[in-house]
Amino acid sequence: MNTSEKLAILGGDKSVDVPKPHYVWPEITDRTREAVLKQLDSTISIYNKSDIFERFENNFAKYHGRKYALLHNSGTNAIWSMFVGCDLQPGDEVICPTYTFHATATLLLQTGATPIFVDAKEDGNIDPEKIRAAITKKTKAIIITHMWGIPCDMDEIVAIAKEAGVYLLEDCSHAHGAEYKGRKVGTFGDAAAWSLQGQKTVTGGEGGIVLTDNEEIHIRELLLGHYNKRCTQEIPKDHRLRQFALTGFGLKNRAHPLAIAIAQEQFERLDSILEFRRRYAEMMMNELGGFEEISLPNTKERLPSWYAFTIQYHEEKAGVKIEKFYQALQAEGLAEADRPGSTGPIHDLPLFQNRHIVYPHLYRQTETTSSEYPQAVNFWKKAIKFPVWHRPEDEGMTRDYIKGVKKVLTNLPSLKDNA
Repeated sequence: MNTSEKLAILGGDKSVDVPKPHYVWPEITDRTREAVLKQLDSTISIYNKSDIFERFENNFAKYHGRKYALLHNSGTNAIWSMFVGCDLQPGDEVICPTYTFHATATLLLQTGATPIFVDAKEDGNIDPEKIRAAITKKTKAIIITHMWGIPCDMDEIVAIAKEAGVYLLEDCSHAHGAEYKGRKVGTFGDAAAWSLQGQKTVTGGEGGIVLTDNEEIHIRELLLGHYNKRCTQEIPKDHRLRQFALTGFGLKNRAHPLAIAIAQEQFERLDSILEFRRRYAEMMMNELGGFEEISLPNTKERLPSWYAFTIQYHEEKAGVKIEKFYQALQAEGLAEADRPGSTGPIHDLPLFQNRHIVYPHLYRQTETTSSEYPQAVNFWKKAIKFPVWHRPEDEGMTRDYIKGVKKVLTNLPSLKDNA
C-alpha cells in the first residue's frame, strides 16, 4: 500500500493538506460592505416598519407567501414571541422535540407553560407518532424544528395539530428556503421563526424573524418587544390591546438596522446559495451512499437547505468506535468535520430539570420529570456533520472531503488492527 492509500492517522498522506479554515460562513463580500455603508447613510435606528426593516420583512413574507412578518434581535426572541403570540399560560403544555438546539424550548419557561418533550425518528427529526401520543387536554401548542435543514414529516404533523385543535409552530432556524413536497417550510404552521444569527444560511450576525397569517399572534408579538411607534402603526385602533401600544408589554426586542442590511444582502443570494449547496450535497449523497457503516440524511420528498450534512456512523457495523473514526477524519485533514455538542437532546438540561430554581414563581420541583428518548440520544451520539459549500469554486474542496471520508470508510479494517 502506498502512502496515499494508507490512512493519515497511520502515517499516510492527508486527503486535504491545505490550511484551515476550509469553510467560511458568512461570506462577507463587497456587496455586503456596500449594504452596510448604505445603511449607515440612511439610519442606524428604526422605530417602526420602514426603511430596511420594511424591505426585508416584505421580501421575506413574499418569498414564503405569508401575511405578517416581524423582525427581532435574535432567533431565540423570535421563538419567544411566537409563544407570547399564542398567549401561553401556566398549566398549558407545549409539545417539543428533545433533539434540537435548546432555544427551541427555553423561552417557554418565561410563560409558565410546561414543555412536553418527545423523541425523534431515526432521521433526527421529531416523531409524529410521539407527538400524537403526547397530546392531552392541556396541550396548547406543538413546536417542531427542521433539524440541519431537513424538513420534518409535515403532512402528519399538520394533521395531528388540526385534529387536536392546537397551535403548530415551526422553528426554521436551520432551514431557510427548505421545502417539503414543493412547499417551503415556515408555511405549514400558525407561525414560524428563523434565526438570522452568524452561522445561519441568511444571516445578519444577529437577528430573527417570525412569519404568520394570524393577526392576533402578530399583535401580541408586536406588544412583546416593539412598543410605541410600531405598535401604533400596526395595531387597529379598535383592538382590545391597543391601549398598550405606547409601552407594549415592557420589553424591547428590535433588530439592529445594520444587521438587517447584511441579512437583506444575504437573502438576495439565497436561491443561488441553495443551488450550489444542493448540488454539492447531491455529490456527497451519491458518493457516500454505498457504505453500510453510515446512514445519510433523509431527503425523500424533501428539498433541504443543507445547513449541514449530518451522517450517522454505526459502530456496530464498522467495528471501530466513533471516537477513532472521527480522529481518522481529522487526521485526513477534514478539519471542518464536527461532532455536534450543544445541539442534541435537551430534556436533561438543568434549566428544564431544575426550572423551579430559576422560576420559583412559575414552577414547583415536583413538576419536573425525566423520560427515555432513545432515538434522539442515539442520533446525537452517532452524528458527525460536515459543511455544505455554496460557491462554484468550492467543488474541489467538496470532492476532497468526499475523498477523505471514503478513504477512512474503505480502510476501517486497518483501524480495527490498530485500535
